[in-house]
Amino acid sequence: MKPLNTLRKTLLALTLAAALPAGALAQDSAHPIVIKFSHVTTSDTPKGKGAERFKQLAEERTGGRVKVDVYPNSQLYKDKEEMEALQLGSVQMLAPALSKFGPLGVKEFEAFDLPFIFPDRAVLSRVTEGPVGAGLLKKLDPKGIVGLAFWDNGFKVMSANRPLREVKDMRGLKMRIQSSKVLDAQMRAVGALPQVLAFSEVYGALQTGVVDGTENTASNYTTQKTYEVQKDITVSDHGYIGYAVISNKKFWDGLPPDIRTILQGAMKDASTYVNAIAQQENSEALERIQASGKTRLIKLSPAEREAWRQAMLPVHKEMSGRVGKETIDGIYREAEALGYKR
Repeated sequence: MKPLNTLRKTLLALTLAAALPAGALAQDSAHPIVIKFSHVTTSDTPKGKGAERFKQLAEERTGGRVKVDVYPNSQLYKDKEEMEALQLGSVQMLAPALSKFGPLGVKEFEAFDLPFIFPDRAVLSRVTEGPVGAGLLKKLDPKGIVGLAFWDNGFKVMSANRPLREVKDMRGLKMRIQSSKVLDAQMRAVGALPQVLAFSEVYGALQTGVVDGTENTASNYTTQKTYEVQKDITVSDHGYIGYAVISNKKFWDGLPPDIRTILQGAMKDASTYVNAIAQQENSEALERIQASGKTRLIKLSPAEREAWRQAMLPVHKEMSGRVGKETIDGIYREAEALGYKR
């Protein structure tokens, strides 16, 4: 048996530990605060590289008081499991696609799925880095989630085994989409038949003809090699794919204030890095696709692209009741500030 004094000291230490906030306990212990950062893409994607950059900056700037363990490629949780894992505290950070927040009950995020909602990257940046973006991230708080940053994947191109130059070329095609009411409406607006498929199933579905075409960023076409089973890719930049980096709110709020401030700075710098390389990697991906000779790249004239925009624009009004007119109008205002008209 332990001496009585030793038992008393042990009980006292346990009582004090129970009374301390989680962050304070972690800060005072000999062990670093551990952040499990889980995501579903490979390490060589912009998201994967961003997670590694955040890990590097966080560990360096906290002097080892924080340790970030990155789990890429669904090593811990798959696409449909990770959000619940975060809310339960099984992981501390994620970077899910923005389309994942609609099913969570925050449908305003589906504004990012609207076709031609962002005239260019400058408008996108004003939205994600300004009050509209901050307001959207704040809406995650009641879900037990803290929104930390927006990360780019990029603007989408579209593909099929026939040229997609005019709107009529899309009619009757079975087009793969992410699970999204907005994307469903977008494809129907141009006469296509939307088909929801998991990202991992797209290559096989295109190869076997289960679907006729798809839409995605150029970098995703190369990393998944989907361009090899599509004859034509139209550089339309009609839509956007991005991510939100999020944390478990209880964990984040329980961090020591100085640690939290350092991590916010690390996240800001990692986000700048991700958004820069995403644009670069999409440009390089288009060059690789063209150089392969397996797929023809179609570049639309301003008049041709405007015809696609006009065909898809009614989706904004159609989805305003779901997404929220206030959110859509907020994005319009940011575009108008840079000289774009509705």
